Amino acid sequence: MPRIAIITDTDSSLPAELAARHGIQQVPITINFGAESYETGRDIDDVRTFERIDREGKLPTTAAPAPGRFVEAFQEAFHAGADTVLCFCVSAEVSRTYDSAKAAAAELPDRDIVVVDTRSLSMGFGFMVVAAAEAAQAGLSKAQVLARAEDVGRRTHLYAALSTLKYLAMSGRVGHLAAGMAGLLSIKPILTVRGGKLDMLERVRTRGKAWARVVELAVQTAAGRPIERAAILHVNAQEEARDFAAQVGAGLALPPDLFYVELTPGLSVHAGAGLVGVTLVVGQ
Repeated sequence: MPRIAIITDTDSSLPAELAARHGIQQVPITINFGAESYETGRDIDDVRTFERIDREGKLPTTAAPAPGRFVEAFQEAFHAGADTVLCFCVSAEVSRTYDSAKAAAAELPDRDIVVVDTRSLSMGFGFMVVAAAEAAQAGLSKAQVLARAEDVGRRTHLYAALSTLKYLAMSGRVGHLAAGMAGLLSIKPILTVRGGKLDMLERVRTRGKAWARVVELAVQTAAGRPIERAAILHVNAQEEARDFAAQVGAGLALPPDLFYVELTPGLSVHAGAGLVGVTLVVGQ
């Protein structure tokens, strides 16, 4: 049976220990503060990112990994004995990471490499990656591994609540006046993954109502079915994430291996500190 290696990028939000447990290699998204560049998961995280943003009053830019970084990751996997590489990338709607990985695969035409545009982000595809790694470790074929990942992707749902529009205003995604009014009125947008992007689903007043609405959406989505996997997402908000998890757990029977996950800088700079959310893989 061919040995299959699983590779992804750090926009999957996979905690390092979870990735290591399943032998998943993550290619880092780059964060640029002016001329200074940092690699997500290696020399920068959400805490350090927002410390610097708040100190300097401006957002960094993000960049997809260069094709060469994917070539290195692919070659490392083959040198370690893999016959096949499956590379799962953040949605091409939000990043050029997929294009970069495809370009890298084209540089190794004699190798068996499949690059997948997951059309999702954060643990919305992180759980796909984990499912693929588990299937590969169990000795399933390439087609079976891909089918397992796609099945999990179809059953994965993400809902989150923004804490503030301050950072969206800094990015120019909303006008400063609109952001100021939203702050005054305590508007908290509810987000979900739609069309391959993190999209606004609703607007709710106050954090308490926003959290309650996210839980309500999660309960409605589960519709009484079991939750196979779950992760609590946050951006530089560990204490809030614990409080939010308790609220989610009061409405849903969450699995014992609940993960607390940083969104990671490649995504969090577009959402802002204080975001909390939940990703669920709903049973059949």
